[in-house]
Amino acid sequence: PAMPPYTYENATTIETQREAALRRTAMLDYWLHIIGAIFSMGVLSLLALIINYIQRPSARGSIYESHFTWMIRTCWWTILWVCIFGTLGFVTFGLLSFMALIPFIWFLYRMIKGLLRANAYQPMLY
Repeated sequence: PAMPPYTYENATTIETQREAALRRTAMLDYWLHIIGAIFSMGVLSLLALIINYIQRPSARGSIYESHFTWMIRTCWWTILWVCIFGTLGFVTFGLLSFMALIPFIWFLYRMIKGLLRANAYQPMLY
């Protein structure tokens, strides 16, 4: 269905629909990140990352812009730390390979925290 024209009378309805759509997308992305980290070794997280980059411009000015930015930053920092700890594990012949769990746990913590804040209609605070 086409969106009604933006007038004073329906401005609140259109804004509410936009916020609801952004919230649904953010919640879906958080779940894709969480499920992707646990079950698909990050493949679903890559899909969610692409969605984050696509949706962030349309979320400008809403609380969900902070959620999309939060997820994007979390993904890139996690990739960096996995590379660092993976290299460290390789250099030490696997003695420190258990440290690769640190970015995984940190990633899940941030995604769950974001999911809870999105569910409570709260922005992410940096």
